[in-house]
Amino acid sequence: MPESPRVCPMLSYHDARGALDFLKQAFGFEELLRLDMPDGRIGHAEVGCPGVRIMIASEYPELGLASPRSLETRYSQLYVVVDDVDAHYEKARSAGAVIVSVPEEDHGDRLYRANDPEGHRWIFAQPLGE
Repeated sequence: MPESPRVCPMLSYHDARGALDFLKQAFGFEELLRLDMPDGRIGHAEVGCPGVRIMIASEYPELGLASPRSLETRYSQLYVVVDDVDAHYEKARSAGAVIVSVPEEDHGDRLYRANDPEGHRWIFAQPLGE
């Protein structure tokens, strides 16, 4: 299990089970933990890769937690460093990620942007050096 980072995003999904499957298939994350609730929702789950841990849960409107799918606008983005951004892009594209921008150089990184099926914006980047 990867070491816990000091900051860990927590994302809400309308279909948390589907989101977990997508994040593993498209973005190459490993499922680390899943706590199913008696009402069928996911109370807490974690996915990760070396140096990255992301917490996932079902929407809980009663707690003020919603997926971007349920909102009028995107409220955040996640920036993830990968070793080979072009290979990562091809995997994400073939798995059905909504590509926002193809790999390109941007301020010293090669990166692309993609949305997951519920609208969370992901930026995957590979540093190009100094």
